[in-house]
Amino acid sequence: MPEPAARRWTVQEFFAWQERQEARYELVGGEPVRLMAGVCHVHDDIVVNLLAEFRTRLRGGPCRPFTGDGSIETLPGQIRRPDLGLDCGARDPNGLTAAEPRLVVEVLSPSTRDFDTFDKVGEYKTVASLAHILLVEPNAPEIAVWSRGADGAWARRLVAGLEETVDLPEFGMGLALRDVYDGVVFPPRPRLVPGSDA
Repeated sequence: MPEPAARRWTVQEFFAWQERQEARYELVGGEPVRLMAGVCHVHDDIVVNLLAEFRTRLRGGPCRPFTGDGSIETLPGQIRRPDLGLDCGARDPNGLTAAEPRLVVEVLSPSTRDFDTFDKVGEYKTVASLAHILLVEPNAPEIAVWSRGADGAWARRLVAGLEETVDLPEFGMGLALRDVYDGVVFPPRPRLVPGSDA
């Protein structure tokens, strides 16, 4: 006899339960999924740099940054917690999800790189209010920028190099990679050995 299907949690049940947990969770497929704990310093440095840039540049406007403690509903009943996001909707002081998320950022890590790059980006694209998805590479000054065009189609561009800028005209700003990676030391790139066929 087949086992009964697991009961799917509602968003309200999930948030009521999450309040009593020390760790952070996402609601995926109707079940809570624990997020990775203990990110490395470079990940945290990049998130702090981005938060400082967005908070300073957008102060006084309708959009406010939120951290991984905030969340967005991607698919119906599915809660994700990007590393950082911009919410341009009316702010409810007691709210738990972004009212009108316009931008999300994921700083890539070895354990979640493939999932963030493919599956999670696919989910984010379904959010009607989102205009930009930024995937930040921690090991080199590179940001993959997904942007939704006026026709609703998504396009990807890679912005690479400390002298480059991610243009975000919708928010009246550019995001200089030199500021995003302030204080970050990159690991050396692998080099080919002279005389090898590789």
